[in-house]
Amino acid sequence: MKKILVANRGEIAIRVMKTAKKMGIKTVAVYSTADRNSPHVRFADEAVLIGEAPSNQSYLLGDKIIKVAKRLNVDAIHPGYGFLSENADFAEACEANDIIFIGPKSKAIKIMGSKLAAKEAVKHYDIPMVPGIDEAITDVEKAKTIANSIGYPILIKASAGGGGKGMRVVEKASELESQMKRAISEATSAFGDGSVFIEKYVNSPRHIEIQVMADTHGNTIHLFERECSIQRRHQKVIEEAPSSVLTAELRTKMGEAAIKVAQACDYVGAGTVEFLLDEQLNFYFLEMNTRLQVEHPVTELITNTDLVELQIRVARGEVLPIKQNDLKIKGHALELRVYAEDPLNDFLPSVGNLEVYQLPKGDHIRVDNGFEEGMDIPIYYDPMLAKLITYGDTRAEAIEEMLNAINNYHVEGIETTLPFGTFVCEHEAFRSGNFDTHFVKKYYSAEKIKEQHKEEAHLAALIAVRQYLEDQKVLRVPGGN
Repeated sequence: MKKILVANRGEIAIRVMKTAKKMGIKTVAVYSTADRNSPHVRFADEAVLIGEAPSNQSYLLGDKIIKVAKRLNVDAIHPGYGFLSENADFAEACEANDIIFIGPKSKAIKIMGSKLAAKEAVKHYDIPMVPGIDEAITDVEKAKTIANSIGYPILIKASAGGGGKGMRVVEKASELESQMKRAISEATSAFGDGSVFIEKYVNSPRHIEIQVMADTHGNTIHLFERECSIQRRHQKVIEEAPSSVLTAELRTKMGEAAIKVAQACDYVGAGTVEFLLDEQLNFYFLEMNTRLQVEHPVTELITNTDLVELQIRVARGEVLPIKQNDLKIKGHALELRVYAEDPLNDFLPSVGNLEVYQLPKGDHIRVDNGFEEGMDIPIYYDPMLAKLITYGDTRAEAIEEMLNAINNYHVEGIETTLPFGTFVCEHEAFRSGNFDTHFVKKYYSAEKIKEQHKEEAHLAALIAVRQYLEDQKVLRVPGGN
């Protein structure tokens, strides 16, 4: 494998290219007109304009990307995450054109791409699942019967869904019909597939995921867990590894379950098995993401591995260089997704120009970044600017490192989730480890951050006045310079 095309943009494109270059592999970037001046374009050995700004006219054009790959004698394509990363047809097209797809086979993508198919695949492996039905429905009366049998509250979920779309919590029977229609409509709009299913809603859950890696020689390992419970609109904002609530015994059980899920679909490469954990520490299979996850850096830091390098090695047909017994958790890592969003205005996207954009630096700070000062934030893509990752020997140290890093991350021209990161890291529920996926709903409000800013401004003013008075004393000393 001498040349890899990265079918993505921003920080993940650069992240993949860094490992490829370290391994002596040439890289090709593709870019849209909106990304003409983006850092990932300059970072690659070669770069090709793929289309107009909207992703359906650029980064989602699988056939065009494959044509570019063939023209430039590319050996493999790394899809990153998002865009074409979980597109089974694209994976098949790569294979048909003798290009290695750095990811699982299309069969695994198809099975795990449907939540219902995934449930069907793993149910023979004695893996705990949330009570519910394993068939898609649109009939409201049937839904009522099912809901009554498993008990309220229930969760309506889009079979082809993700990112919280097509998902509705129903507390009582009178709400079922309207919420089901909304879920079907949203799922149809987002995925072109309106099929939904029903399962028991787990109160106060924690979102725990297990990183797995499998080669083509029958070896599958897990690289422990990530806690992803700090979310807004069912999307993760802060992740950490390891979780503060898992015991060694529970970690082993969940790891073994994740390996079984991977084996259920003949998985190859890096994947993530997601679970819900209830208040009694019972875990339930949720879904599998058949790609590299946004939050993979926290796993890399606590296991001292390079997951992208392992992906590439597996794609080259190599045997995994590490065994399960080789892996040990060392220290603690935390990640904040730095989104161009306004946490004071319901996390709505914040577009504009990065008038100031200065990254924090330090021995225990890692920034996977895709932007630079002076750039405009395009409205066409996911609003994530970068991932801010910190490491410490303990969880408390990693949190303090994060607070320090946020304080030294300077952005002007747009709003970001940095103040939200500060709010979370300073909150007692998070610091104590006693939180769940309802953290934002329970504890967060824009007013609290505004109040925090007022207190900080007041303190800064007092310090400035005190310094001014001290300076005046020095100036008044007789004979002073």
